[in-house]
Amino acid sequence: MKNYWLLKSEPGSFSIDDLEKRQHKTEHWDGVRNYQARNFLRAMKINDEAFFYHSNCSQPGIYGRVRITKEAYPDPSSYNIASPYYDSKSSQVNPRWFMVDVTLLEKFSLPILLSTLRQNSALEDLSLLQKGNRLSVMPIPGQAFKLILELAKEHC
Repeated sequence: MKNYWLLKSEPGSFSIDDLEKRQHKTEHWDGVRNYQARNFLRAMKINDEAFFYHSNCSQPGIYGRVRITKEAYPDPSSYNIASPYYDSKSSQVNPRWFMVDVTLLEKFSLPILLSTLRQNSALEDLSLLQKGNRLSVMPIPGQAFKLILELAKEHC
């Protein structure tokens, strides 16, 4: 059974436009340093889908859709002392942090802004909309995923 997710990135660090420019429109999703978000990454399966969300910007929202194309594997930045994502407790033998590969499926012509999501009462239980939720990786219920895709179609 396919699962659905939301992946947050700050557009100044890595945007949907950056993903679109990558070879085969594919890149690894690295740098996650929250245990709950890491566990969500480890639960992802090939062909699961996720929304690409821009956070910490003037217009936070969902900018497109990606497919998981490689399941969780160790994030080597965690044991690279020169990396900003270095973790002295992580090693190649005992990795603590993981990443997945994602491939761009669709870049929305107009983003589904956070303000639009908040206005839809059918999405009020969405983790993204809960006060204090700052996770960069989170599951999205299938019905909510479908509803958001419908919103994206309406915006086109």
